Amino acid sequence: MISKIKNFLLPVAGKWHLDFFSGLTVALALIPEAIAFSLVAHVDPLVGLYSAFFMCLIVALIGGRPGLIAGATGSMAVVIVSLVSQYGIQYLFATIVLTGILQILIGIFRLGKFIRILPKPVMVGFVNGLAIVIFIAQLQQFKVHVSADVSYWLTGQALYLMIGLVALAMGIMFFLPKLTKALPSALMAILAVTTIVYLFHINTRVVSDMMMGHEAAAGLPSFAWLNVPLTLETFKIIVPYAIVLCIIGLSESLMTLSLIDEMTKTHGRANKECIGQGIANVVCGFFKGMGGCAMLGQSMININSGGRGRLSGIVAGVALLLFIIIFWPIIKMIPLAALVGVMFMVVIKTFEWATFKFIHKIPLHDAFVIVLVTMITIFTNLAIAVVAGIIISALVFAWQSAKNITAESCIDKDGAKLYHLHGTLFFGSVMQFKTLFTIDNDPMDIIIDFAHSRVADHSAIDAIQFISANYVARGKQLHLRHLSPECKALLGKAGDMVEVNVLEDPDYKIASDQLD
Repeated sequence: MISKIKNFLLPVAGKWHLDFFSGLTVALALIPEAIAFSLVAHVDPLVGLYSAFFMCLIVALIGGRPGLIAGATGSMAVVIVSLVSQYGIQYLFATIVLTGILQILIGIFRLGKFIRILPKPVMVGFVNGLAIVIFIAQLQQFKVHVSADVSYWLTGQALYLMIGLVALAMGIMFFLPKLTKALPSALMAILAVTTIVYLFHINTRVVSDMMMGHEAAAGLPSFAWLNVPLTLETFKIIVPYAIVLCIIGLSESLMTLSLIDEMTKTHGRANKECIGQGIANVVCGFFKGMGGCAMLGQSMININSGGRGRLSGIVAGVALLLFIIIFWPIIKMIPLAALVGVMFMVVIKTFEWATFKFIHKIPLHDAFVIVLVTMITIFTNLAIAVVAGIIISALVFAWQSAKNITAESCIDKDGAKLYHLHGTLFFGSVMQFKTLFTIDNDPMDIIIDFAHSRVADHSAIDAIQFISANYVARGKQLHLRHLSPECKALLGKAGDMVEVNVLEDPDYKIASDQLD
């Protein structure tokens, strides 16, 4: 039993100390971003911190990728802000529960592989759009909000002070890793800015100014039933948001999983990760959390610090909760400018700057997808952008594949004309397929050889029917060779849809010559 527990927690024997100290480092790194993402989502900082605790701990325990770190994320926060602003925080909790249920179902039905097949241009557009959206969200901290509808930009000394503190935090995060990687740069930046603000009595807004729940102290998270009416109207509100958050969360999580797979030369389990993320989100919803998904930055900190086992994530989650309870009075004193500086550095690290180098070297349609996904992300949301990018990429692929179907023809020793077909016959290539045959000029026997092709869908069946009917109408006989088992299954299922008056084939009504 002990050996099983060790294997579960520590895939690499004897490396428990690396996982332990890596987990502590990750816990410190989770604090500033969890608070910052809470502000992006317009919820109390404790909501984001509790979410980070549950996501980190549960995903570490039952997720499909040891070493992966989950928490409250910006990609989900930029969607949540719209829901919270329009309907209130109780609808957020219900949405997160439904999001988790959808993710669990995707894992149970083994659909995680479909989330992972995002085209590279869609992924690039995704991260670029996410970076820009997070950047725009931070600009709200440069405004004074008089009421829910009235605000104005900072000016004069207040603006210069805000910019200076933000720049200081960014500078520390940029230069500190060049000196030492033993200290979390985000945490050090926040500590430095906070210390300067209180030593010099600088008048600037802090985290407590943005709190909406007015918590005097941070304790253990408490369970609460969903306080929303279980009506059709409620589901009309939360279902679209839940679907969006489900797609975003799993997309980011499985992309992070794939990256860790490459770095560690191991293989994570996508569907198990979907279930783990889903259970964590359901728990978050019932404990007044904003949910979350995998965090690329914190996962990289964990892996680079030697964290390979589940113990690293477990330690990070437990340590984070202890930090929240012990240091909450200090957390409330953090200047907002420090968090903005941290988020600006997140933006810089998230954006794929190499886009400007390779965008003019890649195919035009790939460049178009990158720009389109980025723009849709900025003006709508990440899920719509990803779906649009996938659809366009699929259409481009279909268009390119449609042009790749060809046929080589010759007359065999028996006088029959033989067509060697190359490429996939599907809805996109049927028009090209129909132009490959010279029906009027062909001899009485015609053979179509599918050894280097395959029949993919009903449109392909219909195209075969069209060609067959034209040959039969001229008194000619058509034979099909080298049909794959999948092709034969489609033909068999088609039944009367491919009926042709050729006697050689009583099952398909098309002559089929099986040659070994």
